[in-house]
Amino acid sequence: MTGNSEPESSDSLRAFGEVLKAFRKRADLTQDELAPRVRYSPSFVASVEQGRRLPPKEFIDRAEEALDAFGALRGAARHVSRQPGLASWFRQWARLEETALTLCTYECRVVPGLLQPEAYARAVTLSVPPPPSEEEVGQRVSARLARQQLLTRTPPIALSFIVEQAVLERRTGGDDLTQELLEQLIAQSGRWNIEIQIMPLQVTDHAGLDGPMQLLETPDHQWLGYSEGQQTGQLISGPNDVSVLQQRYAKLRSQALTPADSVSLLKRMRGAL
Repeated sequence: MTGNSEPESSDSLRAFGEVLKAFRKRADLTQDELAPRVRYSPSFVASVEQGRRLPPKEFIDRAEEALDAFGALRGAARHVSRQPGLASWFRQWARLEETALTLCTYECRVVPGLLQPEAYARAVTLSVPPPPSEEEVGQRVSARLARQQLLTRTPPIALSFIVEQAVLERRTGGDDLTQELLEQLIAQSGRWNIEIQIMPLQVTDHAGLDGPMQLLETPDHQWLGYSEGQQTGQLISGPNDVSVLQQRYAKLRSQALTPADSVSLLKRMRGAL
């Protein structure tokens, strides 16, 4: 998911937040006092308690220990919805991502959600009409950041991203935000399970002219595809259709800059800001 999305009910998030708050008060701690113990900011703790943030596993484990919650927080977390803020048409794909062995993404509109810094995710969310409420912005940004747990998931997932240079040249949100975005892309390129390739501005042949696409390998080695447009998304499971996407993605990988050359370009772009 990259752009605006339909918010989903966050009742389960609010319920987890109430449990967390009850144990925090039982421990006679303020949000400011709990924050360093879970190694998150006080504002993050507040957002979780208010049901506006999906709590990462590390947060849950640290809060469980810091508050001596005898397993209650971990138990409550199992019932937390993993889809708050995600577009209704994207939720099925998001569930498939959680257990995927391989995920390949080509994007020509915005930087893929899995690579977006928080400020960039917020800028993208605010850019597309109709104007969302502050609560909707919080839900969408939180959902996007929560999906980024895939990057460091155990067992690991092999990730390939192809991003158009034009997306970065657009400088969504301004120069400072773009600087942060480039820093994040360079840092993520250093992960052993992540491959980022940039499609240069000028290329004679381009296999992605039909638009963005994603491919995914399931635990039983079945390949599926996903395509998204304005207010729609389509899961692609037919073998012939998936084969077409695989051929296109393979061609895109050969047409884009190599991962090493892509990092060099990102560093040059960062230096030019």
